[in-house]
Amino acid sequence: MTMYTICTAGHVDHGKSSLVKALTGIDPDRLPEEKAREMTIDLGFAWLRLPSGREVSIVDVPGHERFIHNMLAGLGGIDLALLVVAADEGVMPQTREHLAILDLLGVEHGVVAITKKDLVEEEFLELVVLEIHELLDGTSLANMPVVACSAITGEGLEELVAALDSQLAQTAPKRDIGRPRLPIDRVFSLPGLGTIVTGTLVDGCLEVGQEVEILPIGARARIRSMESHRRPVNKALPGGRLALNLPGLGASDLERGMVVTIPGWLEGVKTLDVRLKVVPYLRRPVRHNMEVFFHTGSARETGRLILLDRDELEAGEEGWAQIRLQNPVALIRGDRFIVRDPNDTLGGGVVVDVNVPRHRRFHGATLSRLASLSSADPRQQILALVEQKGHVTWRYLLFHLPASAQELLKTCELLISQGLLVSLPPDVIAEDTVLAAAQAVEAWRKEAKAALGAYHRQWPLRKGMPREGLRVHLGLPPKAFSALVTRWQEEGLLKGEGDWLALATHVPTLSAQQEEEAQKVLQILGEHPYNPPSISDLDGEVIAYLEETGQIVRVSQDIAFISEAYNRMVEQVVEAICKEGPITLARVRDILGTSRRCAQALLEHLDQRRITVRIGDVRVLRQRA
Repeated sequence: MTMYTICTAGHVDHGKSSLVKALTGIDPDRLPEEKAREMTIDLGFAWLRLPSGREVSIVDVPGHERFIHNMLAGLGGIDLALLVVAADEGVMPQTREHLAILDLLGVEHGVVAITKKDLVEEEFLELVVLEIHELLDGTSLANMPVVACSAITGEGLEELVAALDSQLAQTAPKRDIGRPRLPIDRVFSLPGLGTIVTGTLVDGCLEVGQEVEILPIGARARIRSMESHRRPVNKALPGGRLALNLPGLGASDLERGMVVTIPGWLEGVKTLDVRLKVVPYLRRPVRHNMEVFFHTGSARETGRLILLDRDELEAGEEGWAQIRLQNPVALIRGDRFIVRDPNDTLGGGVVVDVNVPRHRRFHGATLSRLASLSSADPRQQILALVEQKGHVTWRYLLFHLPASAQELLKTCELLISQGLLVSLPPDVIAEDTVLAAAQAVEAWRKEAKAALGAYHRQWPLRKGMPREGLRVHLGLPPKAFSALVTRWQEEGLLKGEGDWLALATHVPTLSAQQEEEAQKVLQILGEHPYNPPSISDLDGEVIAYLEETGQIVRVSQDIAFISEAYNRMVEQVVEAICKEGPITLARVRDILGTSRRCAQALLEHLDQRRITVRIGDVRVLRQRA
């Protein structure tokens, strides 16, 4: 069954908690101090079933300005706002502030409940209704219905419930992108059970027995049990209030603002780019480099606000900004946020990018990229992200854009077909598939050609550049690099086999002087084929060329044999072992008539080739070991 969450909003002492109790029969004020002061201080919770059968959770928030930070912790993942205005007072400061917060968070569905209807005359009530409509005009909740009621007499409650039901019917389907998040708004422990956390589940499902990770601390646990509305559930769908039993974690280890999710994708964020809108009633500008309180989900963190396209923002204005937090918060692109100072709500908006470097202010390219990332068009979002990073894996894309895997896959395939995006390898998009912009692939091609050309000029006798060296130079993951090498070989740019690569036009060629040196090396080694002198003083490039062309075999740093001699020596060693059995180094020396130095180097080389294996002081053939 689809679950829904409603959050109250409104000025202190306008009857929010009394209204919730009248609707549900549950008193949301759970703290002794709240009952003693008759004022909501922290979040309260209740639930009810609407006439349509919809299950609804209600989060009751405090209205006093001193507890706005608690109010903000209850707004994550809500479907509908219940804005409460007392008929005898009308619109008050926190009415305006709470509505501005709902507007900044993009809440599009709601109902206004005018409480304490029984305390005023009809004419005065009509004035309050007009005042409310004026307040709502221009906000995301401009068209929400207004219902007058009384929690004391019960008048209007039936109409209010019907309005709530009607508004919920118009909400969009719950987003399920397979990446569940439960921002923790309450932590406590129960005897015999251990630690319990509660929150509103968004973006995916959770199941009993599932392993979860708590961010940003990175702790892991397995869900022992879950409850919703005090009923056990085995699988929780996005949208509803949920309590999780997380054994193995102490209540003191967790706190409000942390996020429960599936392991391996979400990360703590300290620097984020945002689109910021200032509340319309602010009497002073929001200034560059001011310290703010940052709120998202149930989290609250201190940070510094860096304006990127101006020095200050006046009331109602929008701009690009970067927020640098003191401590990490678990969030993703597309999340909504609010910023406040110690006294007022300043503004809020949408997270555009996360864990970003510091930007130059008034930098056109940066502002243009942020505009693309904030676009509602997933094509622009993908291209902007890929261009920013150079290349990304499909897994990275999946976990860093607020869209389902199916939507992202469809968009990527469209961009690939349009030649704007390249998949590496090109066949099937898998978790580690690399996605790159077409211009990036062309840039890598040019860079690879230049790097190989420079290598050939520096080492003209070598058949090619080490494959891994080129990969590291280009900064590519192995799978993507292999796909590009195959592509470039098919295009005729490269050639190579094993662990080396070269331009297709490259042919190692000796100069006249090097040809003379090569003949000298072959002559020196040929004069003493089984006991050659050290090659450490000979031309290293010529030695490498002779080795690569198969004319000599290098068995150690300073010992090399003519290839024909090396092959005869190997045959003699193998034949001796076959006839005599395990053979010592001294016996090899005597059979070949060579020095101990050369015999030892030869045997160690045969061990490396896996022809022989050393057992104690003797060698045997590996296939017989």
